[in-house]
Amino acid sequence: MTNPVGGVGTSAPAAATSTATSSVDRADQMGKDTFLQLLVAQMKYQDPSNPTSTTEFMSQTATFTQVEKLEEIATQNAALLSLQRSLSAGALVGHAVSWTAEDGSTRTGTVSSVRFGGDEPQAVVDGQEVPLGRLTEISVPASS
Repeated sequence: MTNPVGGVGTSAPAAATSTATSSVDRADQMGKDTFLQLLVAQMKYQDPSNPTSTTEFMSQTATFTQVEKLEEIATQNAALLSLQRSLSAGALVGHAVSWTAEDGSTRTGTVSSVRFGGDEPQAVVDGQEVPLGRLTEISVPASS
């Protein structure tokens, strides 16, 4: 279950934050390998006197192709999400931010740079790395 995040400028109590992931691995989902194993087993153990119809075989082949294409789309979406996170993180440089620290306190500062390399980009604020998921407020710095 996720915790709602308060809007900008609200005084909602600090809540623990977590980072989003770009892939989901569930044990109850069948992948293309499982589908292919089932198809091969069906062909191997079919009754020679009553073989699978060509229509049924083509339907199963089309389903296998759909599974492959959906897997490709999921991979492309994960790459797109990663790129979007990177672009969003880069746009934070020079902006004033507030975030919830590990001890639950709210801290503020200006983003001097952004570091990439882990699961989530890190905003560098006053020499401290802050995961983007911990940011609670972003504002444009006052013009000079």
